[in-house]
Amino acid sequence: MACWNGMARDQRSVQMIENAGARIRQGLVLGIDTCGPAGSVALGRVGSERPMGQVEILGQIELEGRTYSAALVPAIGELLERAGASLAEVGCLVAVNGPGSFTGVRVGLSTAKGLAEGASIPIVAVSRLETLAWKAGTGSAAIDAHRSELFLRVRVPGGEPAELLAGAADLAAIENSPAEVAICDDGAATLLGRSWPATHLVRVSAVTAADAINLAAPRIAANAFVDPLLLDGHYLRRSDAEIFGEGGKGRPSS
Repeated sequence: MACWNGMARDQRSVQMIENAGARIRQGLVLGIDTCGPAGSVALGRVGSERPMGQVEILGQIELEGRTYSAALVPAIGELLERAGASLAEVGCLVAVNGPGSFTGVRVGLSTAKGLAEGASIPIVAVSRLETLAWKAGTGSAAIDAHRSELFLRVRVPGGEPAELLAGAADLAAIENSPAEVAICDDGAATLLGRSWPATHLVRVSAVTAADAINLAAPRIAANAFVDPLLLDGHYLRRSDAEIFGEGGKGRPSS
């Protein structure tokens, strides 16, 4: 059975990749990021006519966090119209799959999956933390997760970077804190400043869909796509509904 990065895929998935080949060579890539308090959609151009890994961003539209469900699809339509392109010309989708807002992540992924299924477009999924670290040129990154916690990406010596949900106790338990960490918000800066005072905080603007396209460009060139049926949110923690149960069932007593 054919495999897609180690995961079984059906014949329709194989056909999706084959059909997308010509469109990827044309170079249009649509990026979606709805994980944070603000989000964006972007259209970029990659492909064989450009140097490996080089991306031209054709346009980007910013989205307000509380409007994702209503604004995302119209924004995609507007972005394509501005570029004089159609969805049929898009060769790949880049979806930021978290961590972040549960609702935002789900809206973005549901839209990406719907477009992938309806128009036979393959998807590359990227982590919001990885994109932030890439943007800052560092190996580690942190984003405010509220509740005095961080979404944290740390480079593990001799291994792959790890992503986790971390509070003050978790940060204190990490023996070798990184020399520098990328941040984009005050909450992360405050918690890291208290827990890791020797760590240099590299402040950059929040991640955008254009950043995600740039990060994903080598993966697009390598056909490192994910199976839309198996694509899920990278949440790092459970929602309140999952923790406490419907109607508060399972909520810890005072």
